[in-house]
Amino acid sequence: MIELGSSWEAMQATFVWPKLAQFNLAEAVCEKWARVEPRRVALREVVGRDWTFGQLARDSARFGNVLLGLGLVRGDRCAVLLPQGAEALLVHLACYRIGVIVVPLFVLFGPDALAYRLADCGAKALVGDAAGLEKVAGIRGELPELGVVLSVADFWREMERASDHCPIVPTSPDDPAFIAYTSGTTGQAKGVLHGHRVLIGHLPGFETQHDFLPQKGDCMWTPADWAWLGGLCNVLLPSLYHGVPVVVQPAGKFDPAAAVELIRAMRVRNAFLPPTALRLLRLAGVSVTGLRSVASAGEVLGGEMLDWGREHLGVTINEAFGQSECNLFLGNSSAVFAVRPGSTGKAVPGHRVGIMGVDGFIVADGVVGEIAVARPDPAMFLGYWNRPDETEIKFVGDWLLTGDMGWRDDEGYFYFSARADDVINVAGFRVGPGEIEECLMRHPAVAVAAVVGVPDAVKGEAVQAFVVLREGAVVGAAELVGFVRSRLAPHLAPKEV
Repeated sequence: MIELGSSWEAMQATFVWPKLAQFNLAEAVCEKWARVEPRRVALREVVGRDWTFGQLARDSARFGNVLLGLGLVRGDRCAVLLPQGAEALLVHLACYRIGVIVVPLFVLFGPDALAYRLADCGAKALVGDAAGLEKVAGIRGELPELGVVLSVADFWREMERASDHCPIVPTSPDDPAFIAYTSGTTGQAKGVLHGHRVLIGHLPGFETQHDFLPQKGDCMWTPADWAWLGGLCNVLLPSLYHGVPVVVQPAGKFDPAAAVELIRAMRVRNAFLPPTALRLLRLAGVSVTGLRSVASAGEVLGGEMLDWGREHLGVTINEAFGQSECNLFLGNSSAVFAVRPGSTGKAVPGHRVGIMGVDGFIVADGVVGEIAVARPDPAMFLGYWNRPDETEIKFVGDWLLTGDMGWRDDEGYFYFSARADDVINVAGFRVGPGEIEECLMRHPAVAVAAVVGVPDAVKGEAVQAFVVLREGAVVGAAELVGFVRSRLAPHLAPKEV
């Protein structure tokens, strides 16, 4: 754990990653607390009850035995199609416990998006809510490897019959833990495979972005879905690692007034708020009290938003930078250094970050190039699932290329300038045009489709599609927007066609 008391540069110079022969996420974020403080609160449901670490440990052991009894073995993939909630966390913990790889899936994905991801990873099992399972039912015939599908009711019924004795398998930091799907510029999304070590890699950035969490009374909340790295690795897992309770509210359309009331009623002290949520709070004209730290990532906020945060949230918003392949390696920490408008922060202790030129060499300060992070780095992915060639081209030597252009000043502050590819940033979601184009061209009226990003006042960017219809075809723009929304996901639907 990083502790306040020295300069950022001193922290960078002295930081050393722990050398661990074994590391398991279930042990790190739950079991260790269950042994020493079983009654310590881990989850606080807005509608429901509090969950202690002891309860999570027992129930995750039970569900681990359920999965073993259903025939899953170490290395198999289990998909989670659930909103924020105890069930989602228990599936994660159970899988980590027995060495099964978790595949988090966004609850608003449509059947096409689900079918591709479930087939690509070869999921053997899936746990979902009623809405999710209704979508899966229509694509089950396309998924011959998906042998186990459990509803929430099945989940609890099976657990009642299972033993709560399920030893944690010995895993190394490099053993696979979960697959996070990310969009690229062409074709379908890629499965980003992370090892159990990913939590270790997130801790320095998490602790400093929240001004040296944990502190007495800290309590965390985010509206970000746990299917995304921002919700899972910027909030859920590191909070539990430090014994900080996480407030749980199933995802829905972000409501600024409801968010303010949640923060007050649940005594939230720390929040991870994506830029779109911050802009909606600002547009609603609300103010929040009681917060100790607010973190954000996904887009550059700018000076006006930082000033608004200080006035209406009572804190300096600490921005951070990362991507699915390597997350939270740049960040701000207002407790240590001045946050500069437009800067995504400095290199977090433990991470080596540079700006790479077109010749494959790190450039001087002030020169624009591609933001790159050096390996080995525990936050870095193990590789793209079943795509070794695409994994290889992500690197130049030992430097992982982010696809984001930027520059660094002579005081170590990094600044984002543009994407190096065609990925569209919609409310912090990285959207690949290829997946949307392919979906549009499955519509019987569409011959050719092209997708680009356009500026949007609330979401940063919005999807705009251009289509050429088949000869004689007639279709309205609203129908095409609805087609993408229903087949992929709402955040992938074009704002305009």
